[in-house]
Amino acid sequence: MILPGLHVLTNALIAGILLGGLFAATAVGLSLVFGVMRMINLMHGELLVLGAYLALELRRVAHLDPLLSILVVAPVLFVFGLPVFRFLLEPVMRRGPEPALLTTFGLSIIGQSAFIALFSGDTQTLTASYSSSSWSIGGFHVPVMYVVSFLIGAAVCGALDLLIRRTGLGREIRAGSEDAPAAAALGVNVRRTHLLVFGIAAACAGVGGVLVGATFDFTPTSGMSYLLSGFVVVVLGGLGSVRGTLVGAIVLGVVESLGGAVFGDGYRDFVGFVVFLVVMSMRPQGLFGRRQLA
Repeated sequence: MILPGLHVLTNALIAGILLGGLFAATAVGLSLVFGVMRMINLMHGELLVLGAYLALELRRVAHLDPLLSILVVAPVLFVFGLPVFRFLLEPVMRRGPEPALLTTFGLSIIGQSAFIALFSGDTQTLTASYSSSSWSIGGFHVPVMYVVSFLIGAAVCGALDLLIRRTGLGREIRAGSEDAPAAAALGVNVRRTHLLVFGIAAACAGVGGVLVGATFDFTPTSGMSYLLSGFVVVVLGGLGSVRGTLVGAIVLGVVESLGGAVFGDGYRDFVGFVVFLVVMSMRPQGLFGRRQLA
């Protein structure tokens, strides 16, 4: 194996940092749901893919730019998530974590089948003039969508952090995540808070799905790979931490990008998961430990 030169490694490092913004956008909703409700949402990947397909239809029917379609996709996913949580997930959450886990797994399988029935199993992509272009800065080539994804992913994480720390709803979210019975006794409507959190997480997944669709190809089953990478990001960044999600996503992006530069693009995911397993064996609480939302 011949190691790449310093220029190649530096370019991979820059690309990895920027790719971390995309990983953050795809994982922050997963982190939020777990941090508030201690629920592992296995249908999170299908929410991402749903966002990508909605943007694809808006592109086909209304000729809407993929990035502008975020303004439509995010609210639609928010509304979509409300009845899913209220009628399918909330009733089983009262019986413990296992029924909710199995329910989200079942919804994941149903979602994949529905995508195949509605959109076929063909590989799709959100095409735009900037989706395949790159910028050359100081001799380094950076895909435009990597830069855009980083900015949007960081903005989503920043907005969620401000929401949780600086608003009345955020105080209710923090209270409900730390001790739901005590928060309810003090007048917090925990059911309403959980409902809104799941809707917000679904909207974030929609944003991540659009960015994924504009950056890479996707299929009805692509959600599984982003669900797995989301778990890596959430654990590395600290369970339930919005800020930690962004940091963990950048770590994963750098590891995968450098791994791809050294071993080849076909080993990007492999290197990322190997490093993840090594970290978990040495530091089970993750690189940054378990975090609170507050």
